[in-house]
Amino acid sequence: MKRLIVAALCLISAMTGPALAQHEPRYQILSFEDLEGWADDSHDHALSVFLNTCRDFDGPDWSALCKVARDTKDARQFFELFFRPIQITEPGKEALFTGYFEPELNGSPFPTTRYRFPVYKMPPEARKNRPWLSRRQILTSGVMDGRGLEIAWVDDPVELFFLQVQGSGRIRFEDGRMIRVGYRGANGHPYRSIGQELIRRGVYKSHQVSAQVIQNWVRRNPIDGQELLYHNDSYVFFREVSEVPSDKGPLGAMNRSITAMRSIAVDPAFTPLGAPVWVEKDGKAPLRRLMIAQDTGSAIKGAQRADVFIGTGDAAGREAGRMKDPGRMVVLMPIQRAYALLPEAVK
Repeated sequence: MKRLIVAALCLISAMTGPALAQHEPRYQILSFEDLEGWADDSHDHALSVFLNTCRDFDGPDWSALCKVARDTKDARQFFELFFRPIQITEPGKEALFTGYFEPELNGSPFPTTRYRFPVYKMPPEARKNRPWLSRRQILTSGVMDGRGLEIAWVDDPVELFFLQVQGSGRIRFEDGRMIRVGYRGANGHPYRSIGQELIRRGVYKSHQVSAQVIQNWVRRNPIDGQELLYHNDSYVFFREVSEVPSDKGPLGAMNRSITAMRSIAVDPAFTPLGAPVWVEKDGKAPLRRLMIAQDTGSAIKGAQRADVFIGTGDAAGREAGRMKDPGRMVVLMPIQRAYALLPEAVK
């Protein structure tokens, strides 16, 4: 019997080992000459964004590089001297670049006939019970009423929905004051795309769907539109982010302000937060730029997946909504870390 068990285990190992290996990420070290447009980028700008978060690194090699970066006089030389470009790929998965932005909503510190839709803090029970109530239950059961959980009220439920999708934003009051809100937590339900739901219903083809198209459809169809928003059970709660001036970018996953067109959201399972990343985005508006991985996102999964932070406001939102492009991303890693990622046979 023991020999049968051992034989079975060996057979399982033989069957699963190569299959698992086929899905493991692959690492390739490149030279800086392999990076298209590298010499034409503003390395000084990239270095200043890198300095925003490099002090938060734990590893001694990263910390040492951060100290050197603060004193460097030649940004391009700094990156070329202390880093190696490494391309991380997953078999069968293509690169995808999308964009995100910080919405700016019209709001009020108290409810009025115009400002009727509350931006909520997170109730204690939502932190303890996972998952908690669905979006529909939160908004229709009265569970949030009379508890002082409102940060502000806004005038558009569709823009509030997309504020939740983006995770942070600014709210402008009529007296000119501005507050910033950031992600505090969610109700624990998985995100369900309302864009994909419109495609499933046959309302639009996949190439037609964008945030602007969805917003316009919901506004044209207020009853069906509300039901469409309820399709996404996930609900995001906010906190007021008073420590970040309104002229700075929102806080990213490293709890530091991110920078328009220099910060990206990545999958930290493959790309260390704070690392420089060379982006070669194709499509109608090609982009060749050194960016810094300073944020994450629930939909950003994979070695070649990135979300480019476009900026704040409606124009940034329109640009972000149009971005869905192929290309490649190359992570700049400290030299020893880069070579440590290679298979033994390649070293």
